[in-house]
Formats: sequence, C-alpha cells, structure tokens
Amino acid sequence: MPDSLALLDATAQAALVRDRQVAPHELVEAAIARLERLNPQLNAVIHLALERAREGARATRADAPLRGVPTLMKDIGGVEAGLPCHAGMRALRDAGTVESVDSYFAQKVVDAGLVSLGRTNTPELALLPTTEPDAYGATRNPWNLSRSAGGSSGGAAAAVAAGIVPVAHASDGGGSIRGPASMCGLVGLKPTRGRCSFGPTLGERWSGFSCEFFVTRSVRDCALLLDLVAGPMPGDPYFAAPPSAPWRDALRGPGRALRIGVMRRAPRDTALHDELLAAIERTAAALAGLGHTVVESHPSALDDDESVRAYVTVVSSSTARALETAGAKVGRVLGQHDVEPLTWALAENGRSVTAPQLLATIEYVHAFGRRLAGWWADGFDLLLTATQALPPPDLGWVTSTPDEPFRAFFRAAPFGVCTLPFNMSGQPAISLPLHVTSDGLPVGLQLVAPYGREDLLLAAAAQLEQALPWADRRPPLHA
Repeated sequence: MPDSLALLDATAQAALVRDRQVAPHELVEAAIARLERLNPQLNAVIHLALERAREGARATRADAPLRGVPTLMKDIGGVEAGLPCHAGMRALRDAGTVESVDSYFAQKVVDAGLVSLGRTNTPELALLPTTEPDAYGATRNPWNLSRSAGGSSGGAAAAVAAGIVPVAHASDGGGSIRGPASMCGLVGLKPTRGRCSFGPTLGERWSGFSCEFFVTRSVRDCALLLDLVAGPMPGDPYFAAPPSAPWRDALRGPGRALRIGVMRRAPRDTALHDELLAAIERTAAALAGLGHTVVESHPSALDDDESVRAYVTVVSSSTARALETAGAKVGRVLGQHDVEPLTWALAENGRSVTAPQLLATIEYVHAFGRRLAGWWADGFDLLLTATQALPPPDLGWVTSTPDEPFRAFFRAAPFGVCTLPFNMSGQPAISLPLHVTSDGLPVGLQLVAPYGREDLLLAAAAQLEQALPWADRRPPLHA
C-alpha cells in the first residue's frame, strides 16, 4: 500500500481514509518515507516539519474532506506560525527567522484536513521561472535532473511530480504556478485575482499580480481544493465574486459548445519552440473534436511591449519594499551583499520609481487588463496558448552575475511571455500537461478564461483530461 499511494491523487487518498482502508497517520508516514528517499536528489523541500506533520495527522478532524492527505507549503506566502518563511533569502536563513501567525490560507489548508510535511524551495523573492536560490541551492526536475523544475514554485512542482505528495501549495505572480506545472507535467491553476486571501498580514502582493493556490496531478483535485480554500476573509481589500455552484460541478463539462481562440505563436514575436506549436495543434484539434468552435484569434494587447515595462516597474517597486520588510525581520538594513545580483538590481530600480510614476504604471496596468478583457467580451469563452515558449531549460541558464545582474530576467523572457499578461489582468488561467517532447520533457498548454470564470477552465480541462489523458505518465525519478 505505501508504494501504491504515490500513484494516487489527493481525492483518491482521502477516499481511502473515509473508507477506513488507511488511517491519516499512515498516509503521512508513507509520504515522509518518500520524502526522505527522494528529496536528496531533488532538493525540493528545504524546511522539514515532520514531527509537526505527525502531530497534525493525529489531530485532523474526522469530517475534514482531505483528512490526512500529505502536502507541502511553499517557502513564500502561506505562512505558518513557528515555521520559517525565508523566501529564498540568505539573510532570513542566517537569522533563523520564523513566523508568528498563521495565514488565512494556511488555516484553510489545515481545516481541509491536509497535513504539511514542510516548506518547499523557491527562488529569492519568487523573482525567476527557475528555482536556484543561492540560499538553498537548485531544485532538480524529476523528468531530467539536469533541467529546471521551474519557478517560483519549483520545489512544490518537483515534489508533486515525483510522487512525494499529491498536491502542494504554490503561488503565481507572473507564471509561478503555471510554469513549474508545465515543466514538471502537472496541472497548475492560477485563480482569479482576489479568489484566495493573503490575510491577515497582507492585502495583496505585487499590486494584485500575485495569487496563491496549488499544483496538482488531476483536474478534480484542482476543483476540490478551490472549493476548500477560496473565498474572502475579514479585512480583504477586495475579493472575486463567489461561484453560483461548487467548482466541482464544473467537472461535468461546460454543457454547451465553447468558442475558443487559439494563439499559434508567442506574444511580442517571441520565438515559439516547434514542440510547443505541435502541442497547440494537437490540443486545438482535440477541443474541436469535443464539439467546441476553435478559431485562430487572440487579444491584440498581448503584443504590447509597454506591458513588460509596466510589469517590471511594479515588480521592482515590490522588490524594494520586500527588502525593507526582510530587513525589519532581521533588525538591520539589508545591503547589496545580502541578496542576489538580480534582486539588488531590481530593488535599486524600484527605489528610483517615484510615487506618481508607480501610480501611472498601475493605471496603465488596469487599462491593459481592460483591453485584454475586451477580447473575451466580444464573444470568446477561452484562449488557448502555450504555457511557455520553450521546454524546461538546463539548470544554470536562467541566472545572473554581478557584472550582468539583469541577465536572468532577459533569459527568463520565453518562460513568462505567455503567462504574465494574465497576472496583470487578474484573469484565471490553467496549465495542463498535454505534451511530452521527443527527448522526454513535459510541456504544458494554457487555457485562459474571463475574470471569475474558473468554471470554464475546469470544465474544458476535465474534458481534455479524458481526451488526452496524462494520469499514467510519470517521470524517471518517481516514488
């Protein structure tokens, strides 16, 4: 039974507990054994909380929907009282900081019955689409240990792909759920802005670009988790309107033919790898075969170069503020040698932005989001794109040096070009593991819906999961 558990999604593991075939502590112990066996090769989990997990398994409520199902929390966001949250930073690691409160998101994870084994690796301040922080070292992709597992939720994705846990907490400010899901062969949903709370300590991250959720193996786990962790909490500055029915109901299908636009290239003339084009063609054909209307069309705003400059302005300003916050935790002002070259360069850029400039940028971002939304308002239900323009890169490629601090950002461009526009607009989007390259690497396809319409994403995703199944596809390094 312990070995076979690694093949089951969270829904199936929870069913075993409800049917009394397995006890919660047995699920957790089996996951701990997998973690101890595989993590030395992956470096996916950087803060272990195993005794806390064992206690958590004993304390789960009998009626919790995912009672005893093991998970992991990302080392940025989702803070847990008494545990580290170092965001890939050496300064916080060296100071040994721990958090004093549980986030609302972490509370909902516990209330759902999930039991966290620890916290997963992330690039410094979640700034890159690869997980290779100086503070904790590189996370390796279980499909090929020389390749990136993605970022910034690379540790989460590597652990789920390798079968350590069925689902793991992740966050997405420019593609950080969808990108690692693409690189590791998983399902990665970025919910609508305001769908999940950042409270009680934050109202939003990156001026609304960022959100929190999970990487999963199945669409049904995605829907169930959204039902369990979404929803407003006291003091949230804004929230997405609740659905009219549980998200799980969407798994029955959309109930009608959808009008789906397909983008057979990457935005802003970014080169699209031939394997990604082949994956788009195959997926578009599958959607047409399911009875949907598929036409070549996409929002023209996706080709706007100004959107990237606006994105960098907001992220730079947020990075400058993040260094102030981290400095307050360690009791001193952080300097250039406390952080990685890219982090310092972005913070310096952020400090040069005036308040009127930042407000003007946010006004542009809101207008950009309206331009994107107009395409859906003109009669489309979904947009199909590649998740990333290239397959997973070699470890060490998306990096910077003191002499070239922005090199990683330039090299990262193909891995965020298809995803970050929808962080700016706040729309929900999902990456699905619909293709494997000729050299055995997974690549994902992205579906994007109008604001608040995760139901359309889940309905179409559930259909594609049946038409182009991926459940039996496993990486070479697997539990």
